[in-house]
Amino acid sequence: MKYYIGVDVGTSSVKVMLIDGARALKTVSRDYPVYYPESGWSEQNPEDWLSQTLSAVSELTADIDKSAVEALSFSGQMHGLVTLDENDAVIRPAILWNDGRSEKQVDYLNNTLGKSFLLDSTGNIAFAGFTAPKVLWMYENEREKFDRISKIMLPKDYVAYMLTGSFATDTSDAAGTLYFDTEKRSWSREMLDVLHINENMLPKVYESDECIGFIKDEIAASLGFGKVKVIIGAGDNAASAIGTGTVEDGSCNISLGTSGTVFVTSDSYKCDRENAIHTFCSANRKYHYLACILSAASAQKWWLEDITSSAYEFEKAAEYAGKSDVMFLPYLMGERSPVNDTKVRGAFTGLSMNTSKDEMTLAVLEGVAFAFRQNIDIIRSLGVNITKSKVCGGGAKNRLWLSILANVLNITLQIPEFEHGGVLGAAMLAAKNCMSAEEYAETEKAFYPVIREIYPDETLVKYYDEKYRRYLKIYPAVKEIK
Repeated sequence: MKYYIGVDVGTSSVKVMLIDGARALKTVSRDYPVYYPESGWSEQNPEDWLSQTLSAVSELTADIDKSAVEALSFSGQMHGLVTLDENDAVIRPAILWNDGRSEKQVDYLNNTLGKSFLLDSTGNIAFAGFTAPKVLWMYENEREKFDRISKIMLPKDYVAYMLTGSFATDTSDAAGTLYFDTEKRSWSREMLDVLHINENMLPKVYESDECIGFIKDEIAASLGFGKVKVIIGAGDNAASAIGTGTVEDGSCNISLGTSGTVFVTSDSYKCDRENAIHTFCSANRKYHYLACILSAASAQKWWLEDITSSAYEFEKAAEYAGKSDVMFLPYLMGERSPVNDTKVRGAFTGLSMNTSKDEMTLAVLEGVAFAFRQNIDIIRSLGVNITKSKVCGGGAKNRLWLSILANVLNITLQIPEFEHGGVLGAAMLAAKNCMSAEEYAETEKAFYPVIREIYPDETLVKYYDEKYRRYLKIYPAVKEIK
């Protein structure tokens, strides 16, 4: 028996999983705090990630033969800025992916330096969430600390460095920094100059399934391990794609979580030069397109809990499917993909004296589905053929919503048996490095079964296609009302 460990360094907690190549045996999680020192700021102490990871892994492996642990790998929250000095001490708390302090730097990068320069250098434009604007903010606002920087890294890579002493990252996580050339899979020298940093400050770049070393002897001894490989792993979305089987050209995974994401794998590189769709490297040596909408399941929660304040039976809303003219723009927190507008807000249209709560409930679900379609249509315009998609997240428990999504997108939706996301993907990357191709194919077969499929209805597909055309007119009409 051989064991493999996945470690997901998330925003609110670290989750660890033990697999044996055919079964998920156990998961353990440990929470850690997020700090908000000023409005719109979001920070964490990197040392919390390490200590809680070690604690979780110790519990995870308490009841097994520890000498059979063969490899460990990572999934991790993307875009965070971790800075170390020449003694490997943390210089300042990590600035997280959801930190909004760098609005001025984003404006400079997109509008002064220019989106064309960014796209040519990296394949993406600037967002406040990305790492590059954070580096520029630190240069402009904390120069004394900036001048002490010896190493710049991402969250999961800090834990990997502390475990192994290997200063490393992977292509999928590096692609989210905005100082990485996604097409060439190497650091962008042009962007490093813009940010006043050099390549010596940055980790060596590996593919996600490559070994970067072994757990340090003293740490392995404290855990009761033998010689355990460390595989660098991937950013959380890329790791989730491994965990859900979103690995072939055109394969798609939709997450109906608090926010919503569309992840589409592509064999070849092509960046979106007109809209805010991300082009990143994948964890299986390919590329992927990633779109994020800020209000998905959170829009449903807002409507049902904060506005209607009641438990809800969606059968009532379903009676209006194919009949209602009410529409909802789900930009409750602004929107990321594809409009990149932090200040726009949501709206209902088509209300009348006859409009019911049930009809408005349906409109909320439809509005989120339309937001997904807008991003998927852009990805399709890049030459990617999308005919089906895995779907996961809390919103996927709503059968009406799945039906709406299948009809709006005109694709088959697949519900996977396992929904462990990034942590399963990390464990599978650990296994992949140690297994033969034939053995790993069996592991994929074990973890990729689909338990249910939802098919589009031709009549409703035509109805939603027409309604979507009208939906597209809402944002241009309301974007100046801020």
